Amino acid sequence: QVDRYLYHMRLSDDVLLDVMARFQAEMVKGLGRDTNPTATVKMLPSFVRSLPDGSEKGDFLAVDLGGSQFRAHQVKVFDDGKQSSQLESKFYPTPKEVIQGNGAELFDYVADCLLDFMETKNLKHKKLPLGFTFSFPCKQTKLEEGVLLAWTKHFKVRGVQDTDVVSSLRKALQKYKANVDVLALVNDTVGTMMTCGYDDQRCEVGLIIGTGTNACYMEEMRHIDLVEGDEGRMCINTEWGAFGDDGALDDLRTEFDRELDLGSLNPGKQLFEKMISSLYLGELVRLILLKMTKEGLLFNGKVSTALLTKGKIEMKHVSAMEKYKEGLSNTKEILTELNLFPSEEDCVAVQHVCTIVSFRSANLCAAALAAILTRLRENKKLLRMRTTVGIDGGLYKTHPQYAKRLHKVVRRLVPTCDVRFLLSVSGSGRGAAMVTAVARRLAAQRQRIDATLAPFLLPLGILREVQDKMRAELEYGLKRETQANATVKMLPTYVCGTPDGTEKGKFLALDLGGTNFRVLLVKIKSGRRRSVQMYNKIFAIPLEIMQGTGEELFDHIVQCIADFLEYMGIKGARLPLGFTFSFPCRQASIDKGTLVGWTKGFKATDCEGEDVVDMLREAIKRRNEFDLDIVAVVNDTVGTMMTCGYEDPNCEIGLIAGTGSNVCYMEDMKNIEIVEGNEGKMCINTEWGAFGDNGCIDNIRTKYDKEVDEGSLNPGKQRYEKMTSGMYLGEIVRQILIDLTKQGLLFRGHISESLRKRGIFETKFLSQIESDRLALLQVRRILQQLGLDSTCDDSIIVKEVCGVVSRRAARLCGAGLAAIVEKKRENRGVEHLQITVGVDGTLYKLHPHFSRVLRETVKELAPQCDVTFMLSEDGSGKGAALITAVAKRLHNVGQK
Repeated sequence: QVDRYLYHMRLSDDVLLDVMARFQAEMVKGLGRDTNPTATVKMLPSFVRSLPDGSEKGDFLAVDLGGSQFRAHQVKVFDDGKQSSQLESKFYPTPKEVIQGNGAELFDYVADCLLDFMETKNLKHKKLPLGFTFSFPCKQTKLEEGVLLAWTKHFKVRGVQDTDVVSSLRKALQKYKANVDVLALVNDTVGTMMTCGYDDQRCEVGLIIGTGTNACYMEEMRHIDLVEGDEGRMCINTEWGAFGDDGALDDLRTEFDRELDLGSLNPGKQLFEKMISSLYLGELVRLILLKMTKEGLLFNGKVSTALLTKGKIEMKHVSAMEKYKEGLSNTKEILTELNLFPSEEDCVAVQHVCTIVSFRSANLCAAALAAILTRLRENKKLLRMRTTVGIDGGLYKTHPQYAKRLHKVVRRLVPTCDVRFLLSVSGSGRGAAMVTAVARRLAAQRQRIDATLAPFLLPLGILREVQDKMRAELEYGLKRETQANATVKMLPTYVCGTPDGTEKGKFLALDLGGTNFRVLLVKIKSGRRRSVQMYNKIFAIPLEIMQGTGEELFDHIVQCIADFLEYMGIKGARLPLGFTFSFPCRQASIDKGTLVGWTKGFKATDCEGEDVVDMLREAIKRRNEFDLDIVAVVNDTVGTMMTCGYEDPNCEIGLIAGTGSNVCYMEDMKNIEIVEGNEGKMCINTEWGAFGDNGCIDNIRTKYDKEVDEGSLNPGKQRYEKMTSGMYLGEIVRQILIDLTKQGLLFRGHISESLRKRGIFETKFLSQIESDRLALLQVRRILQQLGLDSTCDDSIIVKEVCGVVSRRAARLCGAGLAAIVEKKRENRGVEHLQITVGVDGTLYKLHPHFSRVLRETVKELAPQCDVTFMLSEDGSGKGAALITAVAKRLHNVGQK
């Protein structure tokens, strides 16, 4: 009979999976900015962004308002390596006149109780941070601010709704002259999660099943439209009690649910809570028993006063009647006390009603919890997930069967989650203190991280100084009497013209400038069908060759050329060749280049001070297989400028922002004192990487720059390049990460073996980590590949470090470039300059923000110059061929 009566309360797994899907849809709705206003599940951001990590310490106060008793706590957190804490509490009744009075009375009562507690604990002389557990739905805009949306749980205090409860508490505390600093407002579910999270770092869900019911969990920031920023995670207070207020659960609500709702303080609201929480389950049982008795199915049809009295059957009665081990004695005793005089059959039936009602509560709670666990697993992109749910609440703690039923159903609904359920022993008060402790730890950490990264944030004034110093160094390098001592060498390239469209023929080009070496065949057509066709092959340069002898290096280059000529079937042809050689060379003519010094990790012996064209010719002779007409030796910046100049005649600057950093530009001959002649222009290879080698930018070099410099192959040299180029940025990041780890701000203070390895943090990782499309989960994966076991918070810090290092590089590069475009403007004697910069290099091409920051900086520092940046699609190899073609054309003109 009972089963027939309560058929709709028995929920199959299929129905529960459907409830789970409905709840998931509500969560998504609650998280969206546009859909949140109409969502019943409000998904309120709590501004709790981090779980305890075990390093928290100190003395904290907490107050807990939300049930029949108000609680004050003192929490001592010990940093003893054992993650221990000590809680002392005092309970104060919450009188009915306070629960249903006005706001001023409520907060005065809270302040009065807290002061009494501080007096008993002799704490009045200390200024302690306080966490405020406020177990009602609040809209928070920061951790220490919350506007009450609505009262729940029989609270009906006037004048509090739509106001900030923290400022109300602060006012009351000031009135009572309490020496307290309110740092955090916490929902009881969040407090529960934090309490359990202190004991188990896998805990990322908090669940309350008691007088009220609610859940919170750690959500990815990128999914929370209601809060700015997409880094890291934030705890979301779901406020799931209102699930179904829009009718989404109407098909599951029985006539008893509707009757209970109509008789409640808030009809039509908190419908899910009314089907689950202990505040309502006793009343639900009473309504069912009343109807069954009226229909003559119980107690011989005699309706007692107890059955007619609202609230007479409480949750404690339901729990006691479900103690099956004690048979029917509890049930009989309780019913007799209620003047119901049951038969044995009555006792069996009533016990059965209690079981079905509380089982339905556990089932519905399990379905919503399973939806949260599934979302967590999907956020983490895991096939299987281990996690912990922190739980508190009288129903879960005191009901004899509830916990077991809940666990069983959750595991059945989400078989892909290994869930540990952890009971919060000391309630949400300790959790509020934990939130406060974490907030204080994060604030202290933030200060130290900011102090570490502050030297990288170069204000506009400093950048203008860099621009002015670069300009002075450029002038210094162009003048005959100062050039010998100049750090920025301003090397003449003897490239005096840019393409005019009449170039044609087949040319070979070589491109040496990094760990890869390219050989190219370039076919140039002139006239109406002007075009450039290229064929190339890439060869690796092993480290032992880069750092061996000069003879070995050039023999390897010639071996690569021979392979390419054979591959292309042109070994017999004597083709004109342009050699892109991306290292500082002093040129006496276009086909003579004396190496000034190696950069970018090259260390081949017996090369510095030698003519690299002669070394190449000798290596070709040694092989004695083919001959080539070496027409031009070219720097990669010049090659880049020529490639872009072929498309855009306005291109008179070439920039490389890759493994190395350098610029060339077309300078008026009259300004180049170290070369004869005053007519026309010549391309100058600035070799600006050495800017600062004379100490002129020491004021902006950090201790990390100095460490990177000292550990490099060429200490004291190429200082500007070491702050701006791809080869060094990863190493700067590694040095900062080591320092932050030593300070205990990263990786739990543990410096892993991999982090100790020089060069482990490549610049490509910066580009990947800083990608806007990349979730923190993927950042963690990259760090794991590097052997760095990071938390979500670690990943945020690593991303921030990468960001400041690469932004500084782009801004410094922009300051240098601004000096050059301003010089070009003055050379031309115009008020406004329009000019194109040809750019190549992996840092510019692949880093998600470098190019934008560079462009913005140039615009800020050289506002009278309209600079277009043109990407060199085909690299400097094509430029070498074009220079060769231009040189041939000019040579032929000269001969004629």
